[in-house]
Amino acid sequence: MRPGPHNALTDVPGIRVGHAALDGPGALSGTTVVLAPEGGAVAGVDVRGAAPGTRETDLLRPDATVQRVHAVVLSGGSAYGLAAATGVMSRLEAAGVGFPMAGGVVPIVPGAVVFDLGRGGDFAARPDASTGAAAYDAAADGPVPQGVVGAGTGAQAGGLKGGVGTASVVLDDGSVVAALAVVNAAGSAVDPATGQLYGVRAGLPGEFPPVEVSATALDELSAAPRPLLNLGTATTLAVVATDVTLDKAGCGRLATMGHDGLARAVVPAHTASDGDAVFALSTAARPAPDVPGLVALHAAAADVVSRAIAHGMLAAETVTTPARTWRGYRDVVG
Repeated sequence: MRPGPHNALTDVPGIRVGHAALDGPGALSGTTVVLAPEGGAVAGVDVRGAAPGTRETDLLRPDATVQRVHAVVLSGGSAYGLAAATGVMSRLEAAGVGFPMAGGVVPIVPGAVVFDLGRGGDFAARPDASTGAAAYDAAADGPVPQGVVGAGTGAQAGGLKGGVGTASVVLDDGSVVAALAVVNAAGSAVDPATGQLYGVRAGLPGEFPPVEVSATALDELSAAPRPLLNLGTATTLAVVATDVTLDKAGCGRLATMGHDGLARAVVPAHTASDGDAVFALSTAARPAPDVPGLVALHAAAADVVSRAIAHGMLAAETVTTPARTWRGYRDVVG
């Protein structure tokens, strides 16, 4: 197995990703949009966190009528940030993309949010429809910016700066599995015994260069001040995508496997403070897998989520706001 050309969610042909962040004093939040190929993508979701903020997840049930989605929106701003999906819907409608109805179309745009309110200093600075529209406008199919971007702009994980990460793998039969994660967790992505990121254990050969963690850095990692967490003030989100043909139930199972990767890369996961959710997309460009191929696909889904979380932590730089300073993992270990 090897990573795709960008080691990103966009290695699944037809998938595009865009980020937008808020500007101005007191702002530290943003939105990320994942756009499906023409005609949409089959989708599923698995919500495991105890404090989720989600949109349109019920229609992803296998027994629901709508079969394809046109975008997935991940956003900061807690429940307020769900408004970002309205901007994505408006852009899709203007492009004539959506579920056909008499007189027009209705774009199908599930989404989920992370809590980052007040981390820039202004509790009221949060994404809205214009932020979602800006993320849509920025969507592209090339390399995906990582770190303090989009929905990861205000993210934190275990007292360190969190962010957006992504990874992909090309399986032996040529099919692609990829993930994008927003790391904003009550738990930590760092093994306290070694100072290493849990997610690098799933890395492909040469993907993660060795990191030497000094005794001083290990002490600083252990002493990183944890935020005071109330219920619903964290959340890690992910989108897993593949070009293999899956139905809605199959996408739901792929999302469930993505949670395995989340739980391997963040400890603890799915807590009372987290709204952890994983979406899964199938572009259905390749044939449905046989049983061995399905098992390989599921194993890869877990690994790409772990790898995406590690990349998000590695790419996240230190951020200082009037609220406080969040140190980036790389800035601590040097």
